[in-house]
Amino acid sequence: MTRTHNPAGVAPPFSNYVHGVEVPANAKWLYVSGQLGVTPDGSVPGDFIGQAEQAFRNVIAVLQEAGMGVTDIVRVNTYLTDTADIGDYRGIRDRMLENHATASTMLVISALAAPHFKIEIEVVAAKA
Repeated sequence: MTRTHNPAGVAPPFSNYVHGVEVPANAKWLYVSGQLGVTPDGSVPGDFIGQAEQAFRNVIAVLQEAGMGVTDIVRVNTYLTDTADIGDYRGIRDRMLENHATASTMLVISALAAPHFKIEIEVVAAKA
């Protein structure tokens, strides 16, 4: 079982994440490559919400393939291309991860691999 850390000497998290996650010895680790909002048939939703939900569905599919679930995620790195999407992202993240708080980093960058991509999500998971 992982332990989370939000020390009193550090400002509290701005949303549903934690400052640190401690993983027990001998845990199984999974590093999930950055997932885009691409559906299994190769199509890409045109809007941010559709892409974000699909990117999380892709993350969850990789976790399930490895015998893991969202509560095994210990870190999420998210790349957005528009600051206007931060609020929607946080709501989608909380819903798709079932309010499971992880260590987290979010960056807003100028572009992803192709101009129509609006979000990319990578995770690290561990299961004892």
